[in-house]
This record gives sequence, structure tokens and C-alpha cells, in this order.
Amino acid sequence: MQNTPSLSVAIITRDEAHNIEACLRSVAFANEIVVVDQASSDGTDERARAAGARVIRVDDWLGFGPQKNRAIEACRGDWILSLDADERVGPELGAEIAQVICDSAFDVYEMPRRSTYCGRFIEHAGWNPDYCRRLFRRGTARFSETRVHEVLITNRPIGRLRSPLIHYSFRSMDEVLVKINRYSSEGALILATNGETPGLGKAIFHGLAAFLRTYVLRAGFLDGRHGFMLAVSNAEGSYYKYVKAMLMAEWTYKYE
Repeated sequence: MQNTPSLSVAIITRDEAHNIEACLRSVAFANEIVVVDQASSDGTDERARAAGARVIRVDDWLGFGPQKNRAIEACRGDWILSLDADERVGPELGAEIAQVICDSAFDVYEMPRRSTYCGRFIEHAGWNPDYCRRLFRRGTARFSETRVHEVLITNRPIGRLRSPLIHYSFRSMDEVLVKINRYSSEGALILATNGETPGLGKAIFHGLAAFLRTYVLRAGFLDGRHGFMLAVSNAEGSYYKYVKAMLMAEWTYKYE
């Protein structure tokens, strides 16, 4: 009799106490849950342990890609599902995952993701459909070593699941601003590491391009006021990334 393949869930966290318990409940069907927590001060690690996760606490932050690779390297299951703390696996997706790992035609799977912005699911603006590679046989994939906007890299054919992953990405405008600040800082570090020294004109251009791409080209206007707000947020994130990189370069030059 063939044994049922085991499933590990890999999650990275930092101050996700408001999210972690619901996330872990949604994957209670997994054989193992690994949480790599980066110095949370809000009790995220304690809540994760209480919910049955194996928690690895680290002090350093290498970026989203390297941190997710830490988590998958700690997993012991035959299959790995990578999640963010603000994501949820519904019953339909959970059943589909359980089915494909037992009768898998592929080693790597992507799934559609539905994301919210300030209390509403976004149907356009490049957010739907939004396919994410998240489920894979251990040893067949790993994340790119980038600080932000990491992707799962594999040389295997990719299957596609039908049921959506639910993403509560931006619950409030306060959360939007926090994430814009964090992601733009990470993006600026990438630009600086690559030796780019953008000027203000480039920052304005990229901010405007991000707005037009989200609101016009990807039909964000069909999402009403939430589509407009999302387009502004994307514009701000892009603008601040280039402005921060510009100021980093000026600061380094000034104090060399």
C-alpha cells in the first residue's frame, strides 16, 4: 500500500499576530507547518506555536526571497505549500491540494489568487486573474534571491489549480501606507545595489506609468473608487522607490 505524500506549509512572518491564527487554521489539514519569524514583537511566534506550528525565530532580514527559502529548507514534507500570513486556503482549495499531491501530474502548481484592497475584492487592475506558483514537490523549486517581488523558480512543467487562494492584502489605508513604505524601501535597496542612481524625473515617470498601467491599461477604473485608490497606491510605491534610491545615492556621495 502506497503511503500518502506528506504536506508542509512554509510561512514567513514579522509582527503578524493579527493574521497568523486564521492563516494556520486554514491549513490545519497539513502534516507540518513551519513559520520563520523575524523578531516579531507582537507575540506572533507564541501564537503560531500555540496553534501547532514549528517556529524558527531569526533576527536578521535578508529579503522576501531568501527568507522564504529559509522556510522551505526547514520543511520535511514531500510537498511544500508556501503562504504569506495574510493568505487563506479555503476548503475547496484545500481539497484540491490534497487531491493533486496524491495523484500529481506535475511537480509544481500555480493557483489563482483573489486579493482585497481596503475591504473589497479587486476584479481588475492586474489583480484578477493573478496566478501564483505556491505548491511544489520538495526539491523541485525555490524562490529567487530577491529582496522583494520574489518568484518561485523551477525548471519543471507547471500545473494549474482551479480553486483560488484568498489574500487579505490591504485591510485598511494605514496598512496600505505601511506596506508602501516597506516595499519601496526594499525596492530602493535593490536599485542601489545594482548601482542605479535615478533622478527625480525618473521617479515621476515611473510613478505616473504605474498609475496609468493599473488604472487604464489593466482596467482598474472598472473597480470604481477602489480601483482608483489602488492605482494611486501603486504610483506612490513606484515613485517613493525611485526617490529613496535617489536620496541614498546622494547621501552616499555626500559622506564618502
